[in-house]
Parts: sequence; C-alpha cells; structure tokens
Amino acid sequence: MKFLSIEESNATHLEALIFLAAEMKSTRTSHTNLPLAGQTWAIIFTKASTRTRVSFEVGIRELGGNVMFLSKNDIQLGRGEPIKDTARVLGRMVHGAVIRTYAQQDVADFYHYSGIPTINALTDEEHPCQILADLLTIREKLGSWEAKKIAFIGDGDNNMSRSWMWAAKHLGFELSIAAPQSCLPPQEFMDRLAAPNVSLSTDPAEAARDAHVINTDVWLSMGQEGQAEKEALFASYQVNQDLLSHCAEGHIVLHCLPAYREKEITEDVLERHADTIFQQAENRLHAQKAVLATLVK
Repeated sequence: MKFLSIEESNATHLEALIFLAAEMKSTRTSHTNLPLAGQTWAIIFTKASTRTRVSFEVGIRELGGNVMFLSKNDIQLGRGEPIKDTARVLGRMVHGAVIRTYAQQDVADFYHYSGIPTINALTDEEHPCQILADLLTIREKLGSWEAKKIAFIGDGDNNMSRSWMWAAKHLGFELSIAAPQSCLPPQEFMDRLAAPNVSLSTDPAEAARDAHVINTDVWLSMGQEGQAEKEALFASYQVNQDLLSHCAEGHIVLHCLPAYREKEITEDVLERHADTIFQQAENRLHAQKAVLATLVK
C-alpha cells in the first residue's frame, strides 16, 4: 500500500511496474479498468512542480478517481501542524495520498499514521516515480537496460542519483556516477548500497565512456538555489557534445526536467535529444498510473 523509495523495492516489483506502465500507455485511449473509481486522492505538495502535479492529477482522473491538490498554504502543515496529525485526519477522509516534500521521514510518517496508500512524489532523499519513467524510456528506446551502461553526470548525492544507484543495485545494470568530490555520496551510503556495479568518479569523460545512457539533472536541487559556490563546482560536468563523444554508438540522453540550458546541458544537446527527453517526461504519467493501480489492488 505504499511506494516510497526505490531502495525499498526489488527487481521483481520494479519490472512489474514498468511492464504495467507500458501496457497502460498502449491502451490509454481504450482501457476500461478504473481501479480508482469512487475514490478521492489528495496531492500534498510543499515543493512546487509542473510535471509531477499534472501527471498525477491526469493519472488519477484517468483511473476513475477524484483528486484534490493541497499546497502547504492550503493545510495546517504550513503553520506547523505535525505530519502525524495531518495524516490521521486525511486518513479518515481520502483514499490515498501523493506527497512531494523535503524530508523522506515525513512521507514515511504520513503512511504510518494515515493507514492509506501513499506515494512519494519526490523528497530530498529519493525520486522513485521519476526513475520508473526513466527505465520505461530506456526500455522503449534501447529495448532493455540489461547489459547497458548508464552514466549520471552532476550532483552524485541528490535524490535522482541515489534513486539511480538503488535501481542499479536491484536491476544489475552498470551505473557510473560522475560528480565533484564533495558532491559524491558519502561512504556510509555506499556501504549500505553495497553494489559493485555502481562506480564513482570525478571524471565525467570516464563515466561517459561507452555509456548507452547519459543522465543529468539540475546542479542545485530545490531549496539550494543561490548557492553559487556549489554551482561553480560543476563547470566541467556539463552534458555537451564533447562529453557525448565518449559514449557508445546509439546512446540516448535523459534529463528529468526542468533543464537549465547551458548549465548542466547545452541547448544543442537538449534539442537534439528532445524527442527522448520529452518522451521521458510523458512517461511519468504512465509509470505513476501503474503505481496507483497496483496500490489499490
């Protein structure tokens, strides 16, 4: 009844969700199964969003449910009410919740105290729904992630890179993370991950060498805006044509968006790979519908 992290998942679960997402995508205009019929879901965001909000609202409605959007200004969380109190109230009124916030523990606590299906729509720790969409895109573009090398270039210790590392552990593909030394995951995390197929580097060209997928994200996560000193560390970590020259033939480029062109990715590279990147964005809808449908079975 929850989907809170890639860490808590496993290969069987992830593969089943991606298969279902592909099926739901192919039957979007004709499917008659409405597993959320008669239900009302709350979308609770303390972080702003475009793709996440739209894809979840559309997805819940396409599965037959009703949806209410609650920002931090709409509910008492914005005035200091404990998450467990909000959870115990909403758990008696709605049928499920989608939460986009800062602390992973808040999502876990909401699920514990509400007793209703709960989905992590992004925290500072993980971005699990995005990873499902990315894996679906890789499946569509490359056939599979098996025997593929995926490179993540940018902040190696943010929610996207951590979720990618857990996905690599579960699914077995090669993952190479390139980031400034101070932005690599701490040893404590790597010890917990215990995945020999995940490598860390401060050399983006080395990470990109023979990669089938190049993945990047904004250099500064939400809430870090204005940290010029940290942003300056990433000057040599831009996804540009020179970096892509090290990749395998037929490689694809992914970006979870929003993109800051001429920072983490150049304008020409983004536009050249726009079809894949915006297919990736669309796949948020289908991946999240798969999660929603699975949680109410």
